[in-house]
Amino acid sequence: AASSAPADLPLALVLGLAHFDGAKPLPARMEFVVREGGEWKVYGIEDEASDVFHKAMAYVDAEDGGTPKVLTVAGAPVGQPALVKLWHREGATLVPETIWEQSFGGKRNRMRDVEVADLFGDGRATMAVATHDQGVVATIHPDGQGGFEVTELDREPDTFVHEIEIGDVDGDGVLEVYATPSEPNKLDGSDQSGHVVRYVPKKGEGRVVVADLGNRHAKEIVVADVDGNGTDELYVLVEGQLAKGSKTELEHGIEVRRYEAGTDPAGGAVIAAIDDRLCRFATVGDVDGDGKKEMVIAAFSSGVWLARPGDDPNGAWNVTNIDRDSGGFEHAAILTDLDGDGRDELYVASDKHKQLRRYVWNGSAFDRETIYARTDGRAVFTWNIMPVPVALVPR
Repeated sequence: AASSAPADLPLALVLGLAHFDGAKPLPARMEFVVREGGEWKVYGIEDEASDVFHKAMAYVDAEDGGTPKVLTVAGAPVGQPALVKLWHREGATLVPETIWEQSFGGKRNRMRDVEVADLFGDGRATMAVATHDQGVVATIHPDGQGGFEVTELDREPDTFVHEIEIGDVDGDGVLEVYATPSEPNKLDGSDQSGHVVRYVPKKGEGRVVVADLGNRHAKEIVVADVDGNGTDELYVLVEGQLAKGSKTELEHGIEVRRYEAGTDPAGGAVIAAIDDRLCRFATVGDVDGDGKKEMVIAAFSSGVWLARPGDDPNGAWNVTNIDRDSGGFEHAAILTDLDGDGRDELYVASDKHKQLRRYVWNGSAFDRETIYARTDGRAVFTWNIMPVPVALVPR
């Protein structure tokens, strides 16, 4: 079927990947998916120094001339340092500059997530980074001399931090950093405890627990103003739990808990529940162009879900399934407006099918289109999807 997308788009998608030859990890790979000349085209670039790009995204610092670059956070082979790099366009390719490399002192070194904002109110694009496996959360701030200053906000032994979000939940005009420290991953389904914490770098404020999840944990959080009241909220996607002694039966499914400023960390309003165990992606946008935001939740095996707040944003939201035939360990998804029509399209990596799919709201439901299908036999994990200017795409 013909694509509903325009023949050319000014924005592309960049995918952060890990891929494998059998069980052997291959070099970290970025793939750029571009719409040009009426076709979806894919361009790739790899980094021998890392074995996974957990995230790749556009980075622009206005004080640095405003030239867009690609920012990557990567995981390293055993015994090697984890790397944060900025890639700039040089001729037809991208050339990397390492701005932070670190061995944290545990078993593995991984830069796991990054978000960028003017954290210090000085106009500079500062990064907040989550890592494995020593619980390090750090900021990377342009130093005004062409370099970067790394500051550790936190460190906790044998701790995985999967996710970073930035926002202003208390509405005081100063940005906060939110992170998800938890026990190391337990893939056997046994209890894994964790919480959500907040830092305020501009105020020098250290760790404050804002969501205490007990013997449960979250690998995904969202900070955004979904209800449209002018102030951000924190949404915590609490992982499900298997029933004791079972490898399939759920005792608890996924819960989406909502926190406002002052919400009891032991509380949180449950606005949505999904009958699934794992959830690593939620994304917020406006799918129908009505000016109101929705949340899309990409769960492990139950598919992709649309959640809309009702009159009471702390009450149960309207949750409907977009596509049950979509899945993956990470199940990366993003709502973004590549075509500039004022409505966000949904892009989902269904690694179960080795496909990247585009969903567009047609007024009553989503139309699905596969824009990239992998044909090689290699296992792949798509860790993230982000929009980038076409000018950054290596050819």
